[in-house]
Amino acid sequence: MSLHKCLKCGTYTLQESCPKCKEKAVSPAPAKFSIEHSKKYGKYRRALMKKMKQEQENK
Repeated sequence: MSLHKCLKCGTYTLQESCPKCKEKAVSPAPAKFSIEHSKKYGKYRRALMKKMKQEQENK
């Protein structure tokens, strides 16, 4: 069991859907940050940034 928050009315519940408005409820906690994960995909992030910079310079 984990805590969920309704996207529509903001009610907290332990269920997957809100007991008040029957909308979807999601985890209120932010996604976990992992330095190892960011290191793993760093080369792709740097390549994308380089490509974006080159495209802006060409305009």
